[in-house]
Amino acid sequence: MNDHLKLDIEVPANMAGRRLDQAAAELIPDYSRARLQSWIKGGQLTLNGATAKPKDKLFGGEQLSLRAELEVQGSWIAQPLDLEILYEDESLIVVNKPAGLVVHPAAGNPDGTLLNGLLHHCPSQEKIPRAGIVHRLDKDTSGLMVVAKTLPAQVHLVDQLKQRTVSRQYDALVQGYITKAGRVEAPIGRHRQNRLKMAVLDFGGKEAITHYQVRQRYRAQTLLRCKLETGRTHQIRVHMAHIRHPLVGDPLYGGRAKLPAEATGELIQALQSFPRQALHAAELALIHPSSGEKMHWCAPMPADMLALLDLLDRDQVE
Repeated sequence: MNDHLKLDIEVPANMAGRRLDQAAAELIPDYSRARLQSWIKGGQLTLNGATAKPKDKLFGGEQLSLRAELEVQGSWIAQPLDLEILYEDESLIVVNKPAGLVVHPAAGNPDGTLLNGLLHHCPSQEKIPRAGIVHRLDKDTSGLMVVAKTLPAQVHLVDQLKQRTVSRQYDALVQGYITKAGRVEAPIGRHRQNRLKMAVLDFGGKEAITHYQVRQRYRAQTLLRCKLETGRTHQIRVHMAHIRHPLVGDPLYGGRAKLPAEATGELIQALQSFPRQALHAAELALIHPSSGEKMHWCAPMPADMLALLDLLDRDQVE
C-alpha cells in the first residue's frame, strides 16, 4: 500500500459559510476532526494551495488538497487468528466472522479481536484508520464483513454505507409466530437507563429501518431474513424486540424463551440455553471500490443455528 495520502476535493457550493475544519470533517470522514485540524495547521491540508487556519470560512468552489504521510493509526498488536477469508484482492477483504469474536479492541477486549487478526494477515492495515474496518458486527453475531485494504477503498465503502448502496441481509431466528413480511421504522439511540443497551426512542434517536421476510415458521419461533436499510448499533435486535419478537438467545433484549406446547426436553433445553442471539449476516452485496463491479457474497448459516433449526424442524413433524 502507498504510504502517502494524496487527496483533492472541491468544496461544494452548499458549504459556503462553513469553517474549513468543519467542511473537511464532512468531506474527509475517515479522520477525526482533531487530526484534520492538525493537518491544516501543519500545512498538509491546504486551501487553494495555501496554508489556512481551521476557522477560516469557505465560499464554495475552493480546492482542498491533502498531502500527508500515512502513520500507524493505533497501538494495536498483530496476532495470528484463524480468519475465514472468503474473498481478497488489492482493495478489500471479505471475512466470515464467527460468533464470539470481537471486531475491535475496547475496554475488556484489548486484543484477540478481528482487528488484531487482520493486522497479522495484512500488516499494511495498520496505516488505515480502524485497520480498514468500515462496519461492525456484534461479538455474538456471526457472518459477513467487508474490510478496506486501501484508503480510497475505505472512503468508497464508507460512502456506499452512507448512500445505502451496500446490501446486508441477515438470518434471524425470533420468538413467536410471524405471518407475513414487514418493515420496522423506529429511531434508535442509547438506552436512557442501561448504557449497555440501545432502545427505540421517541426523541433523540437516529433513523433506523429494517425490512424482514418470513423464511420458515415454527410452532413458537419464526426464521426471518432481515435486510438493513440503515446500520445502527444492535438494530435488528432492538427492532425485533420492539415488535415483540426478540431474537432467540438474545441476552440483552430476548426475555424468556417461548416454548412450543409439549416440546421435547431436548428442544426446550436448546431454546433456553442457546448461548447467543440467533443472528447471522448471511449475504453482502456492494460495488467494488476499484472496478465498479457489483459484488455479492453468501456465508452459510453456522453450526449452532443449524442444529437449533434442525430441532425445530423435527418438532414440526413429531
